[in-house]
Amino acid sequence: MSNLNQPQSETKVRPVGGTENSWCRAVPGGTGITVLGILLSKPPNISNLQNALHKLQISHPILRAKLHFNTSTTTFSYIIPPNPHIQIQPFDFQSTAEILRTVSETDPSRSLSSLHLILEHEMTRNDWSMTVPESDSGTDVFFASSYALDDGAIVMVMRLHTSACDRAAAVALLRELLSLMVGEKREKVELDSDGEIGLGIEEYIPNGKANKPIWSRGVNMLGYSLNSFRLANMDFEDIDSPRISRIVRLKLDQDHTSRILEGCKSRGIELCGVLSAAALIAARSFKALPNGQWEKYMVVTLIDCRSILQPVLSNNHLGFYHSAILNSHDLSGGEGLWELAKRTYNSFANSKKNEKHFSDMADVNFLMCKAIENPGLTPSSSLRTSIVSVFEEPVFDNFDDEKQEGIALKDYMGCASVHGVGPSIAIFDTIRNGCLDCTCVYPSPLHSREQMEKLVGEMKKILVESLEI
Repeated sequence: MSNLNQPQSETKVRPVGGTENSWCRAVPGGTGITVLGILLSKPPNISNLQNALHKLQISHPILRAKLHFNTSTTTFSYIIPPNPHIQIQPFDFQSTAEILRTVSETDPSRSLSSLHLILEHEMTRNDWSMTVPESDSGTDVFFASSYALDDGAIVMVMRLHTSACDRAAAVALLRELLSLMVGEKREKVELDSDGEIGLGIEEYIPNGKANKPIWSRGVNMLGYSLNSFRLANMDFEDIDSPRISRIVRLKLDQDHTSRILEGCKSRGIELCGVLSAAALIAARSFKALPNGQWEKYMVVTLIDCRSILQPVLSNNHLGFYHSAILNSHDLSGGEGLWELAKRTYNSFANSKKNEKHFSDMADVNFLMCKAIENPGLTPSSSLRTSIVSVFEEPVFDNFDDEKQEGIALKDYMGCASVHGVGPSIAIFDTIRNGCLDCTCVYPSPLHSREQMEKLVGEMKKILVESLEI
């Protein structure tokens, strides 16, 4: 076991795995920029914060990695320097005010929080937008910035390449940082015995789980491809303009959240089924189609595989260890929320039971890369692969008041960009102190903020009204 206070003595290099490679291909186009933002009512000690980030880079080698592209082999690899090197980029009040003005000018009638607008801004900061990095040493996968607000508050943002940080890793990273900021004794962090960067998810799949006959793989690939041409989408508002990711937030109070979770438990389903069902019903309702007219929608469900890999990985093992399951669903109008939620969840659960999160992993990665290379294979060249993406399990966070006061924490959000290849709406759900809080990300101006606020508002209405039946 390496000493966390002692960085490694030499630079390490590891080729990216198959799933990591698909994200390396996706991020230059705008999908897979992970952002974590925390709003503090008073400035932290920047020196202490810088030290905390260095500790994270020492304990998690992937955070000090640089992503390198080899032009001769057209392959990516991680270069891991021996020492932590992240530096916080500060933005003073004037710089922050100009950024907020620029981000909000397209929606002058809407009052969005500074944290909200800064996260939208950070999702446009794509240091990986060039296929070939400017430096032969590669491009960092981890950046940090601080934004000074006019009331003395500070927004701290961590921005990461998704190949190195999936949602579970982002949650673990945020919790570790907050614990360091309040001066708690840090929990033991599990590392590889030699302290090296972990391997790609494919190297940890249990033996035989990813096996699939060639003919079966071909049939599945054909099925996915043909099915995509029959999928319904939300109306696209602007298919030509350059895209960025925007956010709409969906919140429910403690009572509504508790009753929805109880409804899930009594029906043997998870929250992801309810959220995907609400999104499908809301999306179809905007089309004013007659009942009985069928449409097919795609739902992508993301699974954190750490607990089912071999060996089992801890929750704070950073990297990308999620897998995706794709399920299509036919809607004819008139579906009730709980009926559709049970159908969507059972479809996902059956696919997972049949190990499709492992056996279809290579196929899904291949299709993702093909869509990136050939946008014309998607409707209106929109790069939309599904109507919605959800996570199998929500994040449960009970950050108590005492902790919050210790670091002056007022709010925090986390999500990833989707304006390249991806869904029309990606839902990052958290149960925060008993209340549902969803950060819903969408590609703009392919979809407008007005359109997506209306969709999310309808989803909330559907969720609340389902509790009155």
